[in-house]
Amino acid sequence: MGIELLVALAGLALVDSTSIGTLLLPLWFMLRPGRVRVGRMVLLLGTVAGFYLVLGIALLLGAGWLLDPLASALESTAGRWVQLLVGVVLVVLGVTIEPWTAAGKERKRAARARRGPGRLARMRDRARADGPLGAVVALGLVAAALEAASMVPYLAAIALLATSGSGPGASTVVLAGYCLVMVLPALVLLVVRTALDERLTPVLARLEAWLSRNSRETLAWVLFLLGLYVAGGALPLS
Repeated sequence: MGIELLVALAGLALVDSTSIGTLLLPLWFMLRPGRVRVGRMVLLLGTVAGFYLVLGIALLLGAGWLLDPLASALESTAGRWVQLLVGVVLVVLGVTIEPWTAAGKERKRAARARRGPGRLARMRDRARADGPLGAVVALGLVAAALEAASMVPYLAAIALLATSGSGPGASTVVLAGYCLVMVLPALVLLVVRTALDERLTPVLARLEAWLSRNSRETLAWVLFLLGLYVAGGALPLS
């Protein structure tokens, strides 16, 4: 396993560190007035990282018997048509999952405001209060499960590890390090927030607002560009 692969994996992990479960939810916890609940934050991040580690190990175990037949199938004309269809679907999702115009974004924000807090927001409020610790674990699992399919960098990291030729033990250790890097920015912010108390709140509030506004737009761009890449890889069809 070369240094180039490790650098690439570290870069992908840092991209994944800006997702809802790895950064946005921890920011919500840190913005709670008063003393930050360090134990609950660590439990939340541990749940998210543990979920992705278990998921990644399962995907690595299944990658060996899946990748070779899949690569062979994609070499056929029918396989290329299927790949083209998948790429087009991803492009369409990228275009439609989030409005691209300012007016469309404003209408969507107004509609969300009328609907009120969603289920994830309600779970967040319960988890960061003085409720049972099980609520924190449930929040982490739900958030990770909801965004697992859209975490393209993580899936790319699994593919890189599966094709690196490393043994199961080494791949598992590297994957555990990947999951640690995923939650590292949130842990650093937690340490700074604990040290500075509420003096860091304005900065965290601006960061949370920016992530809340742009998380789905970022996902839309990822789906759109991935769709172009997948569709382009299917050409020529004969």
